[in-house]
Amino acid sequence: MRTWLDCSRKMSIEELTVVADHLLRVPRPDFEGRSGPHATREDLDDMLNRHKGTPGIRKARVALDRARVGSDSAPETRLRLALEDAGLPEPWLNVPTELGAGVVREPDLSYPEQKVAVEYDGEGHSEAVQIVRDIAREEDFARAGWLVVRISKRHMERDARPAVARVRSALLIRGWLPGKEN
Repeated sequence: MRTWLDCSRKMSIEELTVVADHLLRVPRPDFEGRSGPHATREDLDDMLNRHKGTPGIRKARVALDRARVGSDSAPETRLRLALEDAGLPEPWLNVPTELGAGVVREPDLSYPEQKVAVEYDGEGHSEAVQIVRDIAREEDFARAGWLVVRISKRHMERDARPAVARVRSALLIRGWLPGKEN
């Protein structure tokens, strides 16, 4: 935790938020062999309060305010920040979503009111087994009336403008009104 604060001197607020999201993230025990986060928001806040005046602490406080529990990767956090910075509503992060009888999926980011799921497809999504899983996931969402927006690394270029445009378009199609909460 203290290393996160020490790094705040050199890192951007976005980079610090990515790290804070990782520290706060509730792990998936089946994959990681641990069940608790590396830190809680209270842990990080207490640490910041104990080190007032440390260079970079203002950036760390902003990053902690922007941090959220639920992001499973740095690209997911960067995508969330880009969407929020562009004025889109704050998405839900990896929340189990019931799509039908016994069908539950966890979209990376979601807008339940508009039934828009946003999936960040990193390099692991190009493997044959994962492609089959991704198709099944997308079919489950479609059957439940959801629109899936798939984002890749190329959509994150140019300050994520292509990703933001895709998500904004999906939200507008689904009835979201800019300036309206959710």
